[in-house]
Amino acid sequence: MKKLLSLIFTMLISVSIFAQQGIKSNYFEMRTYTAHEGKMPDLIKRFEDHTLKLFKKNGIENVAYFISEENPDKTLTFILGYPDEASRDVLWNKFANDPEWTKARTASEANGPLVQKVDQTFMVWANNLNDHKKPKPSGILQMRTYYCLPGRIENIQTRFRDHTRELFERQGLKNYPYWLTVEKDGSQPKLVYILGHDSKEAYNEAFKRFVADPDWIKARDASEADGKIVEKIDAVFYKALPFSPMK
Repeated sequence: MKKLLSLIFTMLISVSIFAQQGIKSNYFEMRTYTAHEGKMPDLIKRFEDHTLKLFKKNGIENVAYFISEENPDKTLTFILGYPDEASRDVLWNKFANDPEWTKARTASEANGPLVQKVDQTFMVWANNLNDHKKPKPSGILQMRTYYCLPGRIENIQTRFRDHTRELFERQGLKNYPYWLTVEKDGSQPKLVYILGHDSKEAYNEAFKRFVADPDWIKARDASEADGKIVEKIDAVFYKALPFSPMK
């Protein structure tokens, strides 16, 4: 009986993980495409007309599609989801070899290639930092990447779990998914997460209030009593494309 209850509990946990913030996947790939000059409209049209449907057809979840707020004509960043790490290459190869994709790609590149560079990051859910709530659409999104000092990745997750996420919400910032990168060389992962607000101006004002919040200062100082946690932070503003599931 105990074994049965344990199995049921494990299954329920698995279901809850796979349903975080309306996302079913448990392994993620973030891809950033740098477009050739003048090719971004064609690249976006290819995604809208063909690529999203073909990803879905081949078992890949469309999670998010963003353009850079600073360089909207240069880079397109998107996040795909897979059931697990083992299925990634299987599903990607299935998509890449789909005759419909080959036809769509060839037609779209009749006047030259669209993409000059591809960057990849693989990720998994961050421990206990995601819930079932799907945020309402935002006018602006900021992706933040934390490079932690050696051995401190658990500390940053604890601080976010116990304090930071709630303090963001107090100031009107919307919590989107939190991930950990999967480093192929086995090095310490980075924390990657997204915050949203109605506009860039509203976001910046809310973040200023967060930084000055006495409860944040107290939580930060307590968490760093035995040393600093974060070495550096990358922060990039994005706007969601109209067809992006995450907005």
